[in-house]
Amino acid sequence: MTSRRTRTLLLLGLLLTVGIWLWRGGQRPHEKPEAVAQSATVDTPPGAARSTGPVPSESGAVASPEQPVEKLPIPPCWDGLVELDEHASLATLHEALLSAQSSGDPLLLEYLEERLAEVIGGDAQAALQVFGWARDAGAPLSTHLLAAVKHSAAVQKPEVADKLLLLGADGKQSQELRKAALEALETQRSLPAPMLSKLKSVAMDEHSDEAAWLATRTIGRVMTEEFQRGGSAGSYLKDLLDIGQHSGEAAVRSLALEMPSYGNIPVEKSALVTLAQVLSRDPDRSVREMAAFRMGLSRDPNQALTLLGAAFESERDLCVRWAIFRFAVRAAGPRSLPLLDKLSMTEPRLRPDYEDFRAIYARGVVDFARVWQEKPERMQCLDEEG
Repeated sequence: MTSRRTRTLLLLGLLLTVGIWLWRGGQRPHEKPEAVAQSATVDTPPGAARSTGPVPSESGAVASPEQPVEKLPIPPCWDGLVELDEHASLATLHEALLSAQSSGDPLLLEYLEERLAEVIGGDAQAALQVFGWARDAGAPLSTHLLAAVKHSAAVQKPEVADKLLLLGADGKQSQELRKAALEALETQRSLPAPMLSKLKSVAMDEHSDEAAWLATRTIGRVMTEEFQRGGSAGSYLKDLLDIGQHSGEAAVRSLALEMPSYGNIPVEKSALVTLAQVLSRDPDRSVREMAAFRMGLSRDPNQALTLLGAAFESERDLCVRWAIFRFAVRAAGPRSLPLLDKLSMTEPRLRPDYEDFRAIYARGVVDFARVWQEKPERMQCLDEEG
């Protein structure tokens, strides 16, 4: 911790030194910034023509034409920062964050957040005290205080996590406060069943707006971290799939289906039928495309191809058809070519894409990342309906 603070202080000192050097480089050493601006201005009497050539001085010498003067911002001054760092406490850092709000200096605010997180450490009572300040403060101070709690070791304590969850789930609180609380929960090493159930309720709440989206992302990020540490993703996947089916917000449904992909978590055979139902029934194009994407990461490529092919026949949107087409390739590699041949007969606009994939596999390319890299770009589906 100490070495990190030392590096932070050295960085702040370096930035301050460079800023002063740049600022002074825009003026003569003996002049104030105001004098530079005044010396570059030539007063012209009303009605007089302004000369466009060199202007003689009183001594007869030819002066240089007017040059624009670059005005560089005065670098910020963090008076007393070293002393604050050496004698930091919850109270002094709270006061410093409060005072720093008007500075608009992101480096200073980030440093104060990190320093406050260090002072909190693993002390649950200290974290709860900062939590109380955040709950009673308005934005943006509350956001900075909860960010400090998020990066402290104490955020893993059940009593701290429970308080954050209650705040994030409270529909009577401001969106900024709920957002900061839910983001703080993303650092949890795991989500016990009651906490996971509560976050799922927030994600399914059609009145929660941004909080529903953030609750879904929190579930997904904790799942990814736990899975990569060797844990199980089963309960997380079940709840995310349920959110992906039944949330009233398309953005939340799409995110719920997307989150497992960040951890390269494959789709179990039991989930394929549910994803196929989403692919066939969801009214939103982006959600159907995401369902096709997830099916491309199946543990059962043969079943995935069967379900993708069936969904293609009933789909009328060209961009969703293209998603089904390319993620069939992701699911089964060269084994998907017979299906692609058939699908491109149904949708002739995809015939050139089938020929591309067939040629790439004929060259012996197997890895999907390389296949996709060599594939010519033909379809444009980012912003338009098919």
